[in-house]
Amino acid sequence: MIQSNTEAIARRDRPPWRGGSRKREFPQSTTIDYGITMSFQRASGILLHPTSLPSPFGIGDLGPEAYRFIDFLVDTRQQLWQILPLGPTGYGNSPYLCYSSMAGNHLLISLERLRDDGLLSQEDLDGAPDFSADTVDFDRVKEFKLPLLKQSCENFKDRATPEQQYEFQNFCDRVSVWLDDYALYMALKDANEDKSWYDWPDSISKREPEAMEQWKRRLSKEIYYHKYLQFEFARQWFDLKRYANDRRIQIFGDVAFYVAHDSADVWAHPDIFCLDRETGQPELMAGVPPDYFSATGQLWGNPVFNWEVLKERNFDWWVQRLSTVLDYMDLVRIDHFRGFQAYWAVPGGEETAMAGEWIEAPGVELFQVVADKLGKLPIVAEDLGIITPEVEALRDKFEFPGMKILHFAFDGNRDNFYLPFNYNSPNWVVYTGTHDNNTTVGWFNEIDDDTKWRIGTYIGNFDANEIHWEMIRLALGTVANQAIFPLQDALGLGGEARMNLPSAAQGNWGWRYHPEQLTGEIRDRLRNLTETYGRHPR
Repeated sequence: MIQSNTEAIARRDRPPWRGGSRKREFPQSTTIDYGITMSFQRASGILLHPTSLPSPFGIGDLGPEAYRFIDFLVDTRQQLWQILPLGPTGYGNSPYLCYSSMAGNHLLISLERLRDDGLLSQEDLDGAPDFSADTVDFDRVKEFKLPLLKQSCENFKDRATPEQQYEFQNFCDRVSVWLDDYALYMALKDANEDKSWYDWPDSISKREPEAMEQWKRRLSKEIYYHKYLQFEFARQWFDLKRYANDRRIQIFGDVAFYVAHDSADVWAHPDIFCLDRETGQPELMAGVPPDYFSATGQLWGNPVFNWEVLKERNFDWWVQRLSTVLDYMDLVRIDHFRGFQAYWAVPGGEETAMAGEWIEAPGVELFQVVADKLGKLPIVAEDLGIITPEVEALRDKFEFPGMKILHFAFDGNRDNFYLPFNYNSPNWVVYTGTHDNNTTVGWFNEIDDDTKWRIGTYIGNFDANEIHWEMIRLALGTVANQAIFPLQDALGLGGEARMNLPSAAQGNWGWRYHPEQLTGEIRDRLRNLTETYGRHPR
């Protein structure tokens, strides 16, 4: 029999399928029901995606090491665990290009938790190959893990108690608004040799009703499997989130502005994207214009939103998306926030971003609708790059904190708005660097001597061996309400531990740490700095 989670679920932060009000009230200092302050109070935390956690199965997951990492956050007096988007990743394994903006990544499901719940045996786990402890080999992980996830699904069908079967069905009913389309989409991808939805037969790529019903019947077993994966992900995630919240750790999530072209979102809702209805290809593609860093701009290729249709529908898809994410997170960063004010739209078929144009977006109307339906929003705006006064006005109208990156602060310009003495209020999240930056040690090793001299003069320390701690100290000591740094910086790792190089399509997102790297010396030093600068729980 499967071990019952009923008591645990009753105690933890309410999952989305357990009912309750959808409206949230998150004023600047409000205590929510799990006993921590949901606000942008002075705090600090660590950026670490769950895939980077240690585990014997080739990829970090929601198992024992995730709980140990939360214990590390508690021991070092942190209050935030920032992660990247949690969705199921597609080509390139980027969490910013997922098969769904609302589903969870089934590769994060803990096999050890499945064993403890009676859905797998220890013998199943003993068959794991000798995975690298340093990086994720996504293909090998899938080859090993997916058959075991399918086996656990069959065991769930055979062994689940009536209570657990009810919980599963209740979950499916509660999140059916996105789960039904996602599960069918994933089953169809499998049935069509992993082709993108716009390369499927026309009848199903265009969602003709008769074809939809036929495929649902034909793929009922596969649809059940993908719904089970989302159920199991949610069970494990909410157990972990409750463990964090009970220890005054908030989960700081991330939302990509655009969604992948090959995703359940675009296939199920083609009308809210700028698509050619016959081919399914984008009529307008996302990107950014040419600038100092790129003479041809950046062409991302995602279809841009059809904001006229979204506005007519009272932004229902965005409301559902943010509502779903906020069920799983305590606060969220929205990537490419400037796209809510105006977005760069490139005609379909272009090979660079040069032929695009700026088109205004109804960001004010959108966030007003979302706030009316969900309450005050615990959102951080990713406002990096060239940001106009109009974007700043949108951010400030809804009191969303912006971001400051210390790696960008030392170009020699005294007016550089990333320099801490230029922060005009506490309503910021300051980072040493983000997942798109090199590690602090790697960054410092690559910059020129003049910049190194400016940094040493500013922080009062020219010891290159201490640069990661000095940048963490600098972040913690600012007036910004939140200070975040990647775990790689606390560990003093070089460029080999970089999480993402934006210009590289492959080879990213794989870094992992070893459990023995979280030494007592690092714990003590981080705890002392956090307390020194008043960012510890009170």
